[in-house]
Amino acid sequence: MHRPIAAVVLGVLASIVIGSVAQTQSADPWVGTWKVDMAKSTYSPGPKPTGPGTVKIERSGDSMKTTIDGTGPEGKPMHSETVWMFDGKDHPVKGAPVPNATAAYKRIDDRTFEVTSKAAGKPTMTTRVSISADGKTMTATQTGQNPQGESVKNTIVAIKQ
Repeated sequence: MHRPIAAVVLGVLASIVIGSVAQTQSADPWVGTWKVDMAKSTYSPGPKPTGPGTVKIERSGDSMKTTIDGTGPEGKPMHSETVWMFDGKDHPVKGAPVPNATAAYKRIDDRTFEVTSKAAGKPTMTTRVSISADGKTMTATQTGQNPQGESVKNTIVAIKQ
């Protein structure tokens, strides 16, 4: 007995879609919602945020969108949004704590990217983001200067939700 041609076509389409979804997920392991693990994160010179934040990274058309929510060291809520691409160009950061803030994104490899943050066109911070092999942990290592001109070295660890 031969399978009807429609069943064969559906089977082929299903395998293409499943393969495409798997390929997209492995190509963008940072997509998802991440909660900062305060116990594993370090902030130098400090002070630490007063509560864990969340980072949501999602596709937005041909771009990506990052939304960060948290509570700053002084207890005030923080919220920022950036729509970006891995093109090395400056993208505006809405809600940043400094005026005229931008971020430029560059893919390093399948599990790593780098962000250069700027204020008024001047580089202030470099953040290297890596995703663990199991896809459950995101580590962001930040170096640069804070708005007060102090050297910063933060390691922010977040767990996929």
